[in-house]
Amino acid sequence: MYRARLWSVRHSRGLEIIYNAVNPALLSILRGINKIFGRHLDRPVTALEAMTKGFLFDCQMCGDCILSKTGMSCPMNCPKTIRNGPCGGVRENGMCEVKPDMRCVWVEAWNGAARMKDGGAIKDIQFAVDYRDSGSSAWLRLARNG
Repeated sequence: MYRARLWSVRHSRGLEIIYNAVNPALLSILRGINKIFGRHLDRPVTALEAMTKGFLFDCQMCGDCILSKTGMSCPMNCPKTIRNGPCGGVRENGMCEVKPDMRCVWVEAWNGAARMKDGGAIKDIQFAVDYRDSGSSAWLRLARNG
């Protein structure tokens, strides 16, 4: 998963293009599914999301996805789960202070965001994760709320 995560950050611009092209259709389909089936298909949709995003981004399924703002680097992979930038303990070589064999999630996020058209979104302040949504689908939440 770690290699796929690093690949996703290196290819964040291409993934952003795919996301922007697919997202409206995906949300429309999910809205239709929700109208027809209600919450009966939440488990399979959540499983599909977990499998897809888990492979590509090492997604932790927090229920409040901000990959499109963080250069396709999931901030929940930070050992300290910091969502608004590096902790200050990043080593000079860009490695994590807690896991020295892992690149800092936020160093990768800034690198990925620099490649993206909407790279400035990384500067947006993010609210803390509501852990009651952990394990739920961010796709379904977006389809139902927005």
